[in-house]
Amino acid sequence: MAERKTAQWALAPIVDWLLDEGRLLPGIDEIVFQLGERLLAGGAPLWRLRVAMRTLHPLVTALTADWERDAGRQPLLQTPHGLEAREDYLGSPFEVIARTELPFRRKLSADLSNADHEVMHDLKARGASDYFGLPVRLTNGRFQIMVCTTDVSGGFTDLDIEQFRKVASVLAPITEVHNARRVALAVAEAYLGTRTGRRVLDGQITRGDVETLNAAILVSDIRDWTGLNTRVSTAEALNLANSYFQILSDAIEANGGEILKFMGDGILAVFPTDTGEAGVDQTCENALTAARQALQEARNSEPPLGVEFGVGMHFGEVLYGNIGSTTRIDFTVMGQAVNVASRIESLCGKLNRPVLFSQVFADRLAGPSTLLSQEILKGQEQATNVLTAPEFAGA
Repeated sequence: MAERKTAQWALAPIVDWLLDEGRLLPGIDEIVFQLGERLLAGGAPLWRLRVAMRTLHPLVTALTADWERDAGRQPLLQTPHGLEAREDYLGSPFEVIARTELPFRRKLSADLSNADHEVMHDLKARGASDYFGLPVRLTNGRFQIMVCTTDVSGGFTDLDIEQFRKVASVLAPITEVHNARRVALAVAEAYLGTRTGRRVLDGQITRGDVETLNAAILVSDIRDWTGLNTRVSTAEALNLANSYFQILSDAIEANGGEILKFMGDGILAVFPTDTGEAGVDQTCENALTAARQALQEARNSEPPLGVEFGVGMHFGEVLYGNIGSTTRIDFTVMGQAVNVASRIESLCGKLNRPVLFSQVFADRLAGPSTLLSQEILKGQEQATNVLTAPEFAGA
C-alpha cells in the first residue's frame, strides 16, 4: 500500500480554488479532474475521486465524473435510463447511499465477505484501503454523491473525512449549476432542435428577434392520418407516428437539417445554407438526400413502417426567430417559402408521388428532375411547376 505524505493537508487552498477558478471550468469532468489533481498535490491521501448526480435528459439518467491518480482525464460517464434495474447497481455503495441518503464508509484493509458488493472486492484487489461516499443535498431535493477512495496504509483519518465533507459542500453548488446548464440545453434541443435550442440559451429570446436567411424547407406528413385513426387504436396510431417521426428525424439530422416543428402528423424542417452558391446547391441536395433516405428506411425497416407519407420541398428566403404574444413565444420559420413547401407537399396525394419540389429547388440540383404538373397554389395567381426526382416519377 502507499504511504501517507503528510499527516494533515490544507483545505483552504482547495476551497479558494473551487470558488475562484474551478467554478469557471467548462464542465463537470474538467472540474473533478483538476480537483483530484489539486487534492493530491496538496497532500490529500487520495487515489480515486468520483462525483455523480442525477440529470434530466431524454436518454440519460445520471452523470458521473471520475478522477484516478496517474490515469489522466476521463470522459464524463452518461448512464442511460434503467439504472435502478441493473444488477451491478443493486446493492452497490451508490445504490445504498441513494436509498438511505446517508454516508457510506468501508475499510477495505479489513476482510470482505460475500455480503460486500463486487465493487468493494474489485477496489480491494486493486490495492484500495478505504472507501468513503457522501451524499450532498442539492436545491432540487436530489443528491450529489462524492466518493473518495485511498490506497494509503491505515486508510482515511477522521480529519480526512471531515475535510472531504467540506470539499463536497463547496463543490455541490458548482456542479449543480453546470448540470442545470446541461439540463437546459438538453430540454431546449429536445423541444426546439440542436441549432435553435442553442440560440435560445445564448439569449435570442425576445419577441420579434428574427433574422432573414436562405434555406431549403422540407415539409412532410402522413397520408390519410384521419382514416388511419379510424382503423387502429389510439396507442397503435401513436406508435406509428413516433416511428415515422424517428425515421424522418434521423434522415434530416444526418444531412444537416433540423426539425423545427412536429405538427400533428407532420413535420417542418429547415436546411440553412452556407455562404455562396455552392452552399445553396448543397443544401438542396442535402434535403433531397434526406427525403430519399427516409423513404428507403421506411420501406426497409423491420417491421415496415406501415404508413405512407409525402415530402414537399422548396428553397427560398425565410424569417427565422421568435414570434408570439407577450406571454407565449415560439421559435420558428415564416415566409412565402414555407407556404410554398407546404402547398407542394399537400399535392403528394393528388399526384400520387412521395416526393415533390418546386422549380426553384430543382434548379439547384445537380441531377435531372421530372416535371409532373403545373399547379396554382393557394394564395398565388400563376401556376407553379411541381417536379420530382426521376426515381419517384413512376411511383
